[in-house]
Amino acid sequence: MKLAVLESRESDSSNSIDQLTELHKALADNLRLQILRLLKNESFGVLELCRILDIRQSALSHHLKILATAKLVSTRREGNSIFYRRAFLSDEENYHDTKKSVFENVDALPIPNNQLKKIKQIQLERAHLSLDFFTRNAEKFNEKQGLIVEHADYAMSIHDVIAGLGFDDAASVLEVGPGEGQLLVELAANFKNLTALDNSKDMLEKSRSAIDAAEHAHVNFILGDTSIARNKNVRSDLIIFNMVLHHISSPAKTFEDAAALLRPDGYLLIVDLCSHNQNWVRESCGDLWLGFDGNDLDRWALKAGLVAGQSSYLGLRNGFQIQMRVFKK
Repeated sequence: MKLAVLESRESDSSNSIDQLTELHKALADNLRLQILRLLKNESFGVLELCRILDIRQSALSHHLKILATAKLVSTRREGNSIFYRRAFLSDEENYHDTKKSVFENVDALPIPNNQLKKIKQIQLERAHLSLDFFTRNAEKFNEKQGLIVEHADYAMSIHDVIAGLGFDDAASVLEVGPGEGQLLVELAANFKNLTALDNSKDMLEKSRSAIDAAEHAHVNFILGDTSIARNKNVRSDLIIFNMVLHHISSPAKTFEDAAALLRPDGYLLIVDLCSHNQNWVRESCGDLWLGFDGNDLDRWALKAGLVAGQSSYLGLRNGFQIQMRVFKK
């Protein structure tokens, strides 16, 4: 019995040494460290990383496999593409402190300007894809969105979450991407200081029409994205992304922008889909991302200086699940 226990311990020790060896081998390469640096906040597809790093796909795939084996990166399928991101480090993970230290040191290194330019170009291309969809489908957007979920299916839950935050009617509220204005009209009935932000002129006009029809005259409309709002020095107590984040080219940057737009003790409310594999929404609804894993939202919030608060989840009849996540500044 004692011999079996001893052999088991020796086997565990040997496995641990092997794992530690593989980890250090994975980190002992300039290109792999560059990959980890690029994946600080963003998720990139293989072809996108090839563009940024100016490397052949076969060579890049070799390095990505090594990083994945060492559990330094994780993958997620977005339609026909595989996207890579930093692995989420749990407290119980082997060599957690070592990996955390490496990530922190890599993050302190600047990204070369030529790579930054390529990243910006990729984000612009993603944004143009989304904007082009809304330009072509503004008249039919509500119908297309209804293929996933109707606003009425979860509107009461949104208002319950907002009411639980304890704001009075003087609070400053920003809704990003109000679409055809269903939620915006409901918010206008409860808040006197309300702003609508959308980078689609057609969709912004639709939300403006909805507000006019409801005879509200106190809503401010801004054409642009969260970067534009930052330039205009917009500040809010509550920022709401209602089924919008999956249309945005860089969700991580959006969290940073939102944190800058929030007043002290302000709240960010994200209402969006949980991760799913229904790729048809890309073509039919203009989605860039197939929902989000909760760990990704938590990581982006943490990087932006926001603290995760309450969460609620709603299952839908068509196979999707909505998550409502609150983050506090």
